[in-house]
Amino acid sequence: MSNSIGHNLLHRSLLYSTVLEHQSKLNSSGIPANSLFQAATINQAARKSPISTKLYGTNLNGRKLKLAMGSRRPVIIAPHAVLATDPASEVAGKFNLDGNVELQVTTSAPTSGSITQVTIQISYSSDSLLLHWGAIRDRMEKWTLPPRQPDGTQIYKNRALRTPFVNSGSSSYLKIEVDDPTILAIEFLILDESRNKWFKNNGENFHVKLPMRKKIQNVSAPEDLVQIQAYLRWERKGKQMYTPEQEKASDKSRTEILEEIARGSSIEDLRAKLTKKNHGHESKEPSVHETKNKIPDDLAQVQAYIRWEKAGNPNYSPDEQLREFEEARKDLQSELEKGVSLDEIRKKITKGEIRTNLSNQPKTKKYFTVGRIQRKKRDLMQLLNKYVAKPEEKTKISVEPKALTAIELFAKAREEQDGGSILNKKIYKLAGKKLLVLVTKPVGRTKIYLATDFKEPVTVHWALSKIAGEWLAPPSSVLPPGSVSLNQAAETELRTSSSSDLPYEVQSVEFEIEDESFVGMPFVLVSDGNWIKDNGKDFYVDFGYTSKQVLKDAGDGNGTAMALLDKIAEMESEAQKSFMHRFNIAADLIEQAKDAGELGFGGILVWMRFMATRQLIWNKNYNVKPREISKAQDRLTDQLQNIYKSHPEYRELLRMIMSTVGRGGEGDVGQRIRDEILVIQRNNDCKGAMMEEWHQKLHNNTSPDDVIICQALIDYIKSDFDISVYWKTLNDNGITKERLLSYDRAIHNEPTFRREQKDSLLRDLGNYLRTLKAVHSGADLESAITNCMGYRSEGKGFMVGVQINPIPNLPSGFRELLQFIIEHVEDKNVEALLEGLLEARQDIRPLLFKSNERLKDLLFLDIALESTVRTAIERGYEELNNAGPEKIMYFIALVLENLALSSDDNEDFIYCLKGWNEALSMSKNKSDNWALYAKSVLDRTRLALASKADWYQRVLQPSAEYLGSRLGVDQWAVNIFTEEIVRAGSAAALSLLLNRLDPVLRKTANLGSWQVISPVEVVGYVAVVDELLAVQDKSYDRPTILVARHVRGEEEIPDGTVAVLTPDMPDVLSHVSVRARNCKVCFATCFEPNVLADLQAKEGKMLRLKPTSADVVYSEVKESKLADSSSTNLIEDIPSLTLVKKQFAGRYAITSEEFTSEMVSFTKSDLLNRTMCWC
Repeated sequence: MSNSIGHNLLHRSLLYSTVLEHQSKLNSSGIPANSLFQAATINQAARKSPISTKLYGTNLNGRKLKLAMGSRRPVIIAPHAVLATDPASEVAGKFNLDGNVELQVTTSAPTSGSITQVTIQISYSSDSLLLHWGAIRDRMEKWTLPPRQPDGTQIYKNRALRTPFVNSGSSSYLKIEVDDPTILAIEFLILDESRNKWFKNNGENFHVKLPMRKKIQNVSAPEDLVQIQAYLRWERKGKQMYTPEQEKASDKSRTEILEEIARGSSIEDLRAKLTKKNHGHESKEPSVHETKNKIPDDLAQVQAYIRWEKAGNPNYSPDEQLREFEEARKDLQSELEKGVSLDEIRKKITKGEIRTNLSNQPKTKKYFTVGRIQRKKRDLMQLLNKYVAKPEEKTKISVEPKALTAIELFAKAREEQDGGSILNKKIYKLAGKKLLVLVTKPVGRTKIYLATDFKEPVTVHWALSKIAGEWLAPPSSVLPPGSVSLNQAAETELRTSSSSDLPYEVQSVEFEIEDESFVGMPFVLVSDGNWIKDNGKDFYVDFGYTSKQVLKDAGDGNGTAMALLDKIAEMESEAQKSFMHRFNIAADLIEQAKDAGELGFGGILVWMRFMATRQLIWNKNYNVKPREISKAQDRLTDQLQNIYKSHPEYRELLRMIMSTVGRGGEGDVGQRIRDEILVIQRNNDCKGAMMEEWHQKLHNNTSPDDVIICQALIDYIKSDFDISVYWKTLNDNGITKERLLSYDRAIHNEPTFRREQKDSLLRDLGNYLRTLKAVHSGADLESAITNCMGYRSEGKGFMVGVQINPIPNLPSGFRELLQFIIEHVEDKNVEALLEGLLEARQDIRPLLFKSNERLKDLLFLDIALESTVRTAIERGYEELNNAGPEKIMYFIALVLENLALSSDDNEDFIYCLKGWNEALSMSKNKSDNWALYAKSVLDRTRLALASKADWYQRVLQPSAEYLGSRLGVDQWAVNIFTEEIVRAGSAAALSLLLNRLDPVLRKTANLGSWQVISPVEVVGYVAVVDELLAVQDKSYDRPTILVARHVRGEEEIPDGTVAVLTPDMPDVLSHVSVRARNCKVCFATCFEPNVLADLQAKEGKMLRLKPTSADVVYSEVKESKLADSSSTNLIEDIPSLTLVKKQFAGRYAITSEEFTSEMVSFTKSDLLNRTMCWC
């Protein structure tokens, strides 16, 4: 017989394709095998189980069966696996597997009351051959574990069973006996454990449907049993609202009952079984069971189910479910009191003749789908935080002005000397010394200065480039005195610059180039015979105009905890040695940061963020054990946890610091990094090349890069060893070939594996990835959940074991809620996931304000939940493409709730959230003014977001600029530091959602033509451009109003620009929006094509723009009226203003009728007529 699915006993499919890896969504989501949802891996040891029997006259030898050594839940043990084939059995399928291995499956059709037998025979012999299997009660459900199991069966991770085969010569056999009539099929794979070899059905599970018992003629399913079974199905599914297809539950229930009857169960047995299930169901409260009336629970259950169907299948809360059950009992009790017998009531129920008193249910059901959690109703004001850090007194810390270094003094002197624009400036740190590269642009020529504080003589080996990076021999006219021309290069010795007037001594050289065709200069240094390069590659000086990227001087440190930042800068050379050094130094500085207050923790955050974004050196000439790194992390996060408890005004900053550091862990957690890589190499025979190089790096200097490298290896293996996938994963996460080579233990080779290693490597690297994330990833959801719920990893040989206990006193049902999140974390439609994530954050919020020795684990969980909301909403934008305004408003409310839960001072966010809930209610009730009200809430939300961005700018940006200058951080990273912080959180996602909704509300409410992002009154000349991107590097020599047809949001604003007007609508937190507000540039979106066309027609003319919060008034300005070309003198004389003091009426609140010019100002009176109140 062939391996065709169609050839089988019942002339239908016995092999249902179900991919093993997707039996559990937990596994597909990456939850570790030792996580909260899966039992710890069970060690096995062999014991002898002598079996003497026959199969077709062949004697069987005894074999060793592997049994669990640890504790496992008790199972019902059936007799030893029976190998003799029942004469009544029929061959269900015969299959040819890999390596000429044959598999035969036979089943026996049971008579009434007998046991179904499935015999599996395979022409393959091994002492470690196992059947990996489970039972199926419904094709849509996961594997269940039947209590009747062959001898030697083990439970595997609470998701499957593993039963050993019995050998007979070159074949193996096994029989499974099934006595549960609800089991419809079994699914299995075959595993040779010692060789890690799997036998699959074309890559998928074998699915064997059990034969039906002979149907009993003229038997129908009693309606009361059908209703009970339907109710049980509904409860088993989580009492969720069904789609129309799923509402046919009663038909499925009828089929299930008829199948059980066909299997030999009597109606009396079924009734007793279903009634027993009802009586023992966990959803019943004692008040229900202890009721004194005579209504059986099974009838009350059926009536409750009927009430639920008649009500439109609503999504009841647990309290509502109990209330409905009591109401159902009252319905039946009223019938009983009328003299109707229980038998008559049972008959009336099946016909739907019991009268029900139902409350009105909504005709349409919105925002609720199958598989959705039931959110609790909460008072939003309970979320209110008003923790605001007190401003620190400037006199608290006295800081002496920092003396400039010799290199900085040299740079300052040359900049003042040339007086031209600075094209490029960078300071490199080389072995404790510094190298300055300064490019200036005096009139008609380019000057390049190289200077260093090296004591030893230094020679520069250099060339010029017409194409970036190439080496061309410099013309003799540009060679400094004493230079030597070489083939395609030149060498020039640096000269000492010192005098009595200059309090510094440096070696320097100056190049002067007039030829504009040269675009750059590559070079290397030579000192004492050693070649000095830029992290292994040539230095390169770009002559291009890059004024926005020029390294700024540190300045005076205004708006920073300067003493702390100076200390950080002094300790950076020590911190560069390893993460252990950096985290220990940070822990030592926490008290000083606390004394400096908000700006102190802002400075620590800036430092840690520079580290996390690879702007600082992670490791330099120092070997450190992984457990030493995790111990240092643990020390730092413990201190942050303690301050979180005692200083609520700093909690938002502390959370952000923790997310950059990672969780860490005392002792064994970090040591596993070192141990597990050895186990992976040994088990998979991959001890050379790239794996050995990575192993050496891990042993000496593990870092967050290792998480990405491990993920890249997994992606490479899953792609059937496509090396481009490996590099794509690395490059997408900021790891280049040059970075791999820059490690102290460099990685030179690409991975190479054999195909037979695939399954084993995927398993081992998957487990290893979880270990790496446990130490390095602070915001990883999987490891955060696992750490809170507890897990255990057994030690193997030299590899240490790890046991993390679950956090006590977690909210009731919290474990199930986290399981729901994990099962839906990759859903394309994210609405239900967002609700689950926010419900989890709400549940643990009270615990975050209490003293708890595991507080930091809860904090890391909350940080991970918050981060997952952001990634989910970004993934869900597609879901909103064709959505109506109500759904967009609902998503806005969800994201705003996430933002409020993470903010120290969230009062504005809370009131905005209340406003969105009210707007949703008004929209559902078809209120005439819902769009106008929603627009007012949207504007208030935008103001709250802008205020939040301003807070980040005030607290973080000065520290980023000062510390970035002290540490030599790339200027582009300094310039966008605060923007990236803001856009990495929920605020950016919220801003994008507001942009989607704004045009809809404007159209519905018939509002104005402008959305003003940066309201600055300006005067300038109109210039029309197609894209802002095309002119972002241009410099205008007169004040210019740009009318740009397209603005994406990531562009720079050109120098000389005083206003940007566009029909596009970048969000309020986009790069260009933030730059406009910070640089006092007018920025507005025009929605009216005619207005925009009129502005474009005025190209070249001078206009005055007078923006308000919702409009832009513009008018022409005659050049003859101008005193000069400075825009500061372009504002007309302001008319005189007379202030009239209003008489206080004795009340702080008045009615709308009392808003007169005598009582209030015109502005307030006009505002009342234009907008709605917030009540």
